[in-house]
Amino acid sequence: MRQAVRPVIGVTLDSERPGGYARLPWYALRQNYFEALVRAGGTPVALPHEPDLVPEFLELIDGLLISGGAFDIDPTLYGAGERHATVTTKDRRTRFEWDITRAALDADRPVLGICGGQQLLNVVLGGTLLQHIPDAVADALPHEQPNPRTEPGHEVTVLPGTLLHRVTGTERLAVNSAHHQAADSVGPGVVVCATAPDGVIEAIELPGRRFCLGVQWHPEYAISPGDDAILRAFVDACRAGR
Repeated sequence: MRQAVRPVIGVTLDSERPGGYARLPWYALRQNYFEALVRAGGTPVALPHEPDLVPEFLELIDGLLISGGAFDIDPTLYGAGERHATVTTKDRRTRFEWDITRAALDADRPVLGICGGQQLLNVVLGGTLLQHIPDAVADALPHEQPNPRTEPGHEVTVLPGTLLHRVTGTERLAVNSAHHQAADSVGPGVVVCATAPDGVIEAIELPGRRFCLGVQWHPEYAISPGDDAILRAFVDACRAGR
């Protein structure tokens, strides 16, 4: 039997200032992003932050994964009049991720946003963000969980009938949690498909696309069977478009 073609998945990188690993600025991303995509049947490739190369990158990839990172989106990009004291930005990374996400959506390439990538996706689709959950949500859960990221931090409720529900086959998922911001309002046509017990939005999707999903947790850690199912469904959607 002929082996199924492995689709090429573009993965956005994080960037760091000089120090630590190198004396010059450097890119970084945890290995498990790539390992999880390989396990799901994809061929991941890293995308440096070169906005001028977005058209060329789009020709190379079958789908886009927007990764997370310890930074925030500039609040002016979603029309916020104030900037919370905790907000830190990486403007070149955000510009690149914005441009390639918009291009992938316009071309109907499958898109998966993870943690900060979900927040970026929400803003690109016309939504806004809570700039600091502890100040915005009464009795909020510890969304920056104190226990290791390899363990669940809380559960989320999945909305029946959504893409996320079809993919995972469950209405409850145990997830890890490593974020101080979250989606607030969502854009036109965007569906909230999972929430935390405190009401914080945990996943969004855009119906009518081959695959457009953002999750606030990190499925690359494979905390539950639903995490692997999300990545397999994403890779399968990328393969179907080849």
